This record gives sequence, structure tokens and C-alpha cells, in this order.
Amino acid sequence: MKKIFLFLFLIINVNSVYASDNNIVKLLSTTSTRDSGLYGYILPIFENEFNIKVYVIATGTGQALKNAQNCNGDLLITHATELESEFVKNGFGISRHNLMYNDFILVGPKHHSNNIKKSKNIVEAFNLISDNKEKFISRGDNSGTNISELNIWNKTNVDIQKYSGDWYLETGQGMGATLNIAIATDSFVYTDRSTWQKFNNKQEHVVVYENDPMMFNQYGVVQINPKHCNMTNYNYSNIFFKWITSKKGQELIRSYKLNGKSLFIPNFSE
Repeated sequence: MKKIFLFLFLIINVNSVYASDNNIVKLLSTTSTRDSGLYGYILPIFENEFNIKVYVIATGTGQALKNAQNCNGDLLITHATELESEFVKNGFGISRHNLMYNDFILVGPKHHSNNIKKSKNIVEAFNLISDNKEKFISRGDNSGTNISELNIWNKTNVDIQKYSGDWYLETGQGMGATLNIAIATDSFVYTDRSTWQKFNNKQEHVVVYENDPMMFNQYGVVQINPKHCNMTNYNYSNIFFKWITSKKGQELIRSYKLNGKSLFIPNFSE
């Protein structure tokens, strides 16, 4: 009789753990959305409504896509449209949709910024940084931010790899850590606006250049393909996908503000 009760106890506990695991959506995300505080604002609302826990795994976009390809998550929110589209094309994702956007900015020490502020465009600003051998801190991590930054360098007359380790330094870290290094070394840095707005260690650093079309920052949402990753929690991740792309989810994104300004503008498209 004791063996029967023990057997039933084990079945109940295994099922409880399984149900608990099934109640989690693993969101593979870029660090900027986490560092901005967006998830801390919207996820509790979703979790309370659906009793589904969203576990955020924040890395650079390139690493997030690799993690998704290796079936280490259920859903992606990243910001490198071409890489996301390629991910879907290769069968790793079901579909890619625009979710929201903001922009990138160039940040630098206030006392070194006057000439760069007068630049006609962001390419000219980067050329001036190179000409003056101003210290520049890059994430160097194949994140969406890093990809956008390198796209700008590719439009300049500068072969940036020649100066790696000289005035151009790569951290291989997330946006928050990279900003701290830029502040500590009195350097220029390319960042998403939302992380900078939330960042508390600005000291004497200011926005040096902004509002160039090349600095547009589009975020996408991608559902991981259960045919590629048969253990992905598609049913629950689909609930979250439908919620965050719904009118309610999009309005919650818009309503997340700092100093009265929205940090992200929703623009979901089918």
C-alpha cells in the first residue's frame, strides 16, 4: 500500500513540475529592451492576466538569434531586421513582424562634442571622431546596436579594424556595461535612446548627434518554429505574441514613459 501511495505521490509531483515548466515562456531578447525597464512595466500585467510567467533571457541580438536557433527559447524580440528575416527564411522562425521602434543616438563627453554636434549627418560625425582620434567604445558583440554602428562606419572612409585596440575599443558586453565604460574612459559611444534615457550614470556625457535616418531602430518579434524546435512552448508563446501585438499590448508599449516621453513607439504590422 505504501508503494502505491509513493508511486501516486511521484506522479503528482512530476506532473506539477511539468505543468510549472509549461507555464513559462522563455523570451530571447535584446538587452536594450530589458535595460530600458520596458519588461518590468508590461510583463507583470500579462502574467497576472494569463497566469503565464515570461522569463527574459537578455543578450545581444546576434546571440539571441543563435540561442533561438539552438532551441533555447520560445520567442524573440530583437532589433536587426535583416538577421531576423534570414532566421525565418532558414526555417528557424514562423514569421517576423515589426513590433515597435525608437532610435539610436551618439553620446560623448560634453567638452569634446562641439565640432561633432555641427556635423551634417552621422557619417560625418563618425569621420570627425576618426580624424581627431577620439576614443570610441563599441559593444563589439554583434548586437543590433553594434550592427547599426558598423553600418555607419562602413559608410565612412575609415577601416575601423585598423584602429581596434587604439582609439576604437570593443567591450563585448551589453549596453549598460558599455555605457559605464564609455563614461569612465571619457569616450564616445553609440547607444539606443531608451537605455540612455534610463541610464543613471551620465555624469558629463551628453547626446552629441541624433535624428539621422540611419539611426532608426526597429524592433521585431519572431515566433520560433516548433517544427525546428519541437520542445518550444508554442501554445503559451503564441498567447504572449497575440497579446503584445494586440491593441492592448501595443498601447501598453506606448504608455511606458520616462519624463513624459514614450521610450518605444508601437508599430506592429502583419
